[in-house]
Amino acid sequence: MVALILSFSVSYADQFRIVIMQDEQGVAARFKSLEAYLGKKKVEVSFVPAPNYAFAANMFSVGTADAMFSGSAIAAIFLMKDLAKPIVRPVSNDGKSTYHAVIIARKGAPKFNNRADYFRGKRVIFTPLASAGEMFFRSIPGSMEVSATIMKAPSHGAAIEILSKGTADIAIVKNLVWDKLKDKYPELVRVGEDTQENPDNALIVSKIADAAAVSAVSDALLSLKDDMSPEARSVKDVMTIRGFTRTTAADFKYTLELLKKAGVDRSFNFTFK
Repeated sequence: MVALILSFSVSYADQFRIVIMQDEQGVAARFKSLEAYLGKKKVEVSFVPAPNYAFAANMFSVGTADAMFSGSAIAAIFLMKDLAKPIVRPVSNDGKSTYHAVIIARKGAPKFNNRADYFRGKRVIFTPLASAGEMFFRSIPGSMEVSATIMKAPSHGAAIEILSKGTADIAIVKNLVWDKLKDKYPELVRVGEDTQENPDNALIVSKIADAAAVSAVSDALLSLKDDMSPEARSVKDVMTIRGFTRTTAADFKYTLELLKKAGVDRSFNFTFK
């Protein structure tokens, strides 16, 4: 693994290296537009693949990766490990840059009572390692002791679809995804939600990345909102955003609290036993 990581440093030494997960859907189009925009801003980037987040963490630690767009839970784990810090996050066309967990069930189901026993004996589906999924579920005291059947979905949308087919009883998903899809599922209803927000898809950068390069990337992305060039419009269209907003570790205060309640600490290796 170390040999493979170090091999990246030869090919990408002169570029700002952004990690992508190999199984991430739609990544090619999104990052192609971003690469063109940053190139216009005189920022040369390359995209380096990682098979999983543990591998990406190793890349950050040895200096062969500079940045990664990340869900809030993964970003917070990198913060816990003191491997990275956030610099910006996208702002959607409707002005949103944060999200929270919502609990979805079939119509007629009782409202969530904020206690673990709500899930007793039920089939609960969520996305693993997601703040609006597994992390929220595990943060509820006693949730792992109520004999719930845990089901993992590859995405929030997939969790909702599986719930709609009756294969699960409850889905815990990102509110932004539910709000976008709920009209498609009239048989489903929100029965509860988290009351706190998490930063959405922040760009985290390595603590040992070149400071000048980090500043250049940050400045370029923050200028996207007011840039009317074809390259900027392409990024906005592909990513369905209006721009980026500055982001700091302070924005992850609640996310870090959520992860600690879920049993995550600095030694966590991106999987629960």
